[in-house]
Amino acid sequence: MNTSASLEPGITSTTPIQSVQSHMAIETDAIIIGAGPVGLFQVFELGLLEIKAHVIDSLASVGGQCVELYPDKPIYDIPAVPVCTGQELTDNLLKQIEPFGATFHLNQEVTLVEKRDDGRFNLETSAGTRFVTKTIFIAAGVGSFQPRTLKVDGIDQFDNSQLFYRVREPARFAGKNIVICGGGDSALDWALNFVGKAESVILLHRRDEFRAAPASVAKMRELCDNYEMQLIIGQVTGYEANDEGSLNGIKVTGLDGVTRRLPLDYLMVFFGLSPKLGPIAEWGLDIERKQIKVGTEKFETNVPGIFAVGDINTYPGKKKLILSGFHEAALAAFGAAPYIFPDKKIHMQYTTTSPKLHKILGVESPVFD
Repeated sequence: MNTSASLEPGITSTTPIQSVQSHMAIETDAIIIGAGPVGLFQVFELGLLEIKAHVIDSLASVGGQCVELYPDKPIYDIPAVPVCTGQELTDNLLKQIEPFGATFHLNQEVTLVEKRDDGRFNLETSAGTRFVTKTIFIAAGVGSFQPRTLKVDGIDQFDNSQLFYRVREPARFAGKNIVICGGGDSALDWALNFVGKAESVILLHRRDEFRAAPASVAKMRELCDNYEMQLIIGQVTGYEANDEGSLNGIKVTGLDGVTRRLPLDYLMVFFGLSPKLGPIAEWGLDIERKQIKVGTEKFETNVPGIFAVGDINTYPGKKKLILSGFHEAALAAFGAAPYIFPDKKIHMQYTTTSPKLHKILGVESPVFD
């Protein structure tokens, strides 16, 4: 896929994008913090109003949680799209925002936001990128998040070689002996997925109760009864490596206090995410239970010019759905327009009939008989 969005040098993305480099502060109308589905759709809604955006994300690629946690899992509640994966949704959103030339700054976190005397904001990132912007849109999902890791001394040396907290290449596990740790949806989903593909699948959980969907738990128990996979109750307390330095087994301590050796080729751990607001908590925003309070007219925070959309915000009746975030992004764009075009009246237009929007989108206006 080709796109006019751009990345800073050395950053990877799901699309080939033009590089940008600047040692001066970048002046812009809008900064979007978060490159998940809602952040990407915020680019689109701003673009329709002729507002160009820069997008910042702490991850190394676009897509947010959809791509990090379930790139291959189906999503069923996107309007007019009966089913798509997290990666497909991201790819389609990237295609949709192509006309607007958004610039992506990945692998960096916003470290400073401060109000200027002229009403704009100074913003800096962990990579030293500096901006002066009229508006800020926080679309950071649950904040900056990292997988909860396995607390075993020294085992981190196998990260991304034999120990994985995310699955990006399912094919590499085919025909291998794998152990999956966890009791939530991700652990169960991947365990069920690898049955019949891997040489062996063992699910390891600290107790015989699960947070996963009941149907997944029932299917797992059925497969165990049929000897197609195995469930072990216990916790990882150590590991073993061979002479070549490869991980070839883990030590598992069961409820009976006995520690046993479990051979494996790969270890996958799904203990959930540890969400952190990080520096966002220091920006003077009204925060309630690690979420940013907004009004529902334009999803603006208590700081004029800063908006929050998607899972990061909270308001009466809030539902954490992607489609809710899309709605919030549309109203936030209209709410931000007066900061960017203070002397311009913004008219509501429809992409179906507006020649102006057709020109912005780079499409031909239809001819009606």
